[in-house]
Amino acid sequence: MSAAAARIPVITIDGPTASGKGTIAHRVAQALGWAVLDSGALYRLTALAVQQQGVDEDDENAVAQAAQRLDVAFQGEQVLLSGIDVAGLIRQESVGNLASKIAAYAPLRQALLERQRAFRLAPGLVADGRDMGTVVFPDAPLKIFLVADVRARAERRCKQLKEKGFSANLTRLLEDMRERDERDRTRANAPLLAAADAKTVDSSALSIDETVNVVLDFWSSLGFPAAQ
Repeated sequence: MSAAAARIPVITIDGPTASGKGTIAHRVAQALGWAVLDSGALYRLTALAVQQQGVDEDDENAVAQAAQRLDVAFQGEQVLLSGIDVAGLIRQESVGNLASKIAAYAPLRQALLERQRAFRLAPGLVADGRDMGTVVFPDAPLKIFLVADVRARAERRCKQLKEKGFSANLTRLLEDMRERDERDRTRANAPLLAAADAKTVDSSALSIDETVNVVLDFWSSLGFPAAQ
């Protein structure tokens, strides 16, 4: 990483699935006038490409090669894969479950590492994922580890899916989420855990606005302006 890039501030927001990382990251970035990185989308996009292209999901190198070939662009709410908006498709549970599985592959994580770091552009970046503070941006001045009760997260995801027109079963979602949490925590490569210097925020009983304000307060407490 260049010296210039190292001077660009980053706020990382890590946490388990459906903890609200993406929503909070976008709101914080909007308040600060910064860019946002949804790292999970890159893994979901890879999973979708694997499904669409018939790539062997158990072949770690083939999956990594699929990731290297991704033609991706983020435009507001749109997530473009080869020019097609797949924002809805990558939120399907089958894609999310496959993304969780392949995220454990070392070749894939390495393939996406520099692509993620390339999002670090002035005036700043809010990056959400599972290893943003521990692996991708370990020098970030503020690292948030966002948690929430697993039932609260399952209920949020169920509501999100139904609002997007997808069928969703709360009991099945809760089971899938517990399995995914365990897989993310115990994987050998970049397991889900809080960075040693991260601030843990429990959003179970907080609104989106309240959670955003907690993050911005942490940021301003470091001596930086809270918002534009």
